[in-house]
Amino acid sequence: MSLVAGSYERFIWGFKLKTLKNYHSQQKPLTLTPLFTFPSHTAPVKSVAVSGSAAASGGADDTIKLYDLSTSAEIGSFTDHSASVTALSFFTPPSLSFPRNLISASDDGHVCIYDADPFIHLKTIKAHKKGVNDLSIHPSGKLALTVGRDSCLAMLNLVRGRRSFYCRLDKEASIVEFGMGGDKFFMVMDEKVSVHEAEDARLVLEMGCGKRVLCAAPGTNGLLFTGGEDRAIKAWDTTSGKVAYSIEDAHSARVKGIVVLTGGNADCGDADPYIVASASSDGVIRVWDVRMANKENPIPLAEACTKSRLTCLAGSSLKSVRQPKLGVSAIDKEQDAGAEDS
Repeated sequence: MSLVAGSYERFIWGFKLKTLKNYHSQQKPLTLTPLFTFPSHTAPVKSVAVSGSAAASGGADDTIKLYDLSTSAEIGSFTDHSASVTALSFFTPPSLSFPRNLISASDDGHVCIYDADPFIHLKTIKAHKKGVNDLSIHPSGKLALTVGRDSCLAMLNLVRGRRSFYCRLDKEASIVEFGMGGDKFFMVMDEKVSVHEAEDARLVLEMGCGKRVLCAAPGTNGLLFTGGEDRAIKAWDTTSGKVAYSIEDAHSARVKGIVVLTGGNADCGDADPYIVASASSDGVIRVWDVRMANKENPIPLAEACTKSRLTCLAGSSLKSVRQPKLGVSAIDKEQDAGAEDS
């Protein structure tokens, strides 16, 4: 299991989460071992993504940096965006342990599609009139959803490389996430989370979180984990709209990133408990067993302090022995963005 965090101070932090066989013992069951610390960007880091041994970071310097976690090395960069890179996501087919594609979005409304083996820029799509706030790839890898500062929701056809749907929302959404099954998606608007049917975007229910939600991550069995200004980690039952678990005061500052890590396969059943990692703006990363939410003053399974202002967190439970490859054309040749005006 790997975790990567980005900071306002331009640094990238990589950690390896090592698990002991009997992690229910009273002794410290998990350890966060530092892998690397890179001053990778010349401006604050806005987004990170991890899948297997591949990791990526996007910054306010309009650049995407790529990393090989197996060697703890930075392996290259992309400069296809002309604005801050606000969102990143890998697509990894269920049968593979290495990503097939990397999708990125920027503050000028564009989305870039990359081949991940090797890393080569394929296509640039004009998704929004203003900046993209977030993106999420459907489990099939064939489409993605984006939300932007133009208060709109867009659907992108990743096979054809074009925008296929675009609609105005009642309010600007900051986060969009597909559920693990892909049949539903979630949107965050300030302190509210809405649940929608993926087929027709029909609103199923809304959940009020009290304070602004800054990060969200889907879990199995219809759960959605959120964190934000209330400094808590909440697991929402998206069927009933009620809180299934809640770790109050998980951090002493607002939660800026949350990652759901299962013990291997994301399709595991109820017998495989969730391991959740969270990061706060005060630089602390913590790992939790959500079943501890029922206990008074739950103790994190592992903790690391970066002493920096963290802005984002990503992680992966996939194991990979393959090394990411970067296409020569992505480094040495000028790419034609091929932007579409939709």
